[in-house]
Amino acid sequence: MKLKVESRPLADMAVLVPEVYEDSRGFFMETFRADQFQSLGLPGEFVQDNHSGSVRGVLRGLHFQWDPPMGKLMRVTRGAAFLVGVDIRKGSPSLGAWFGLEVSAENRKQVWAPAGFARGFCVLSDYAEIQYKCTGVYNSQGESGIRWDDLEIGIKWPLSDVLLSEKDRKAQSLAEWLALPLSGKFRY
Repeated sequence: MKLKVESRPLADMAVLVPEVYEDSRGFFMETFRADQFQSLGLPGEFVQDNHSGSVRGVLRGLHFQWDPPMGKLMRVTRGAAFLVGVDIRKGSPSLGAWFGLEVSAENRKQVWAPAGFARGFCVLSDYAEIQYKCTGVYNSQGESGIRWDDLEIGIKWPLSDVLLSEKDRKAQSLAEWLALPLSGKFRY
């Protein structure tokens, strides 16, 4: 079964669509295969899987990790969510640019956002489950976040009345992150 890259909306990001086999019993698809990912210029090794469930209006993000650098392959396995990636790499031609896409259990799309991107999502259905494969192991001392509503980034979220964690409510702006001496030490 083949995975295909539907688009590459920002440098190093990718929207993937799996080939799906369906019949009267249901469906089957491969969501990851190292050899196919590597042939598409994507990572062939992931070291951690995460699974999140949230109710409508929950917005998580924009999160990123620099130690170790972490890329994420994100998909929605129940319901629908708006998945977002923001390039926060110093010196990148697309620094501060964002991409967002409605992904659902029905359309089965996946979004790859490499290390150096802040990622987040907003749940659009009554309930959604998001799964993501990570290229780095979580380290609370090497992670941070960017404000979901940073005006300089200008993400056009599909919902304005959102539920945030206290951590996400207090997140810094992209300009504040880029001004930190720490941010210059890490090249994604």
